[in-house]
Amino acid sequence: MALSITDDCINCGLCEAECPTGAIFEGDYIFEIDPDKCNECVGYYDQPRCVIVGPVDCFLDADGKPFRLPLAPK
Repeated sequence: MALSITDDCINCGLCEAECPTGAIFEGDYIFEIDPDKCNECVGYYDQPRCVIVGPVDCFLDADGKPFRLPLAPK
């Protein structure tokens, strides 16, 4: 139940500051997520904060599929 960051990351750093568990850190080339710390913000927020604040779609779910936020109802 941990997210991961793809090479599409632009290294803006917004996600690192928003992570309530401290799972996001600056890697050698892009930011990375420690899967042992990431809980997708369960118990903190309704949706993962990194996905909300990140300006690009660069997050994968635990199955390796692009993580997308649900669309808001009209």
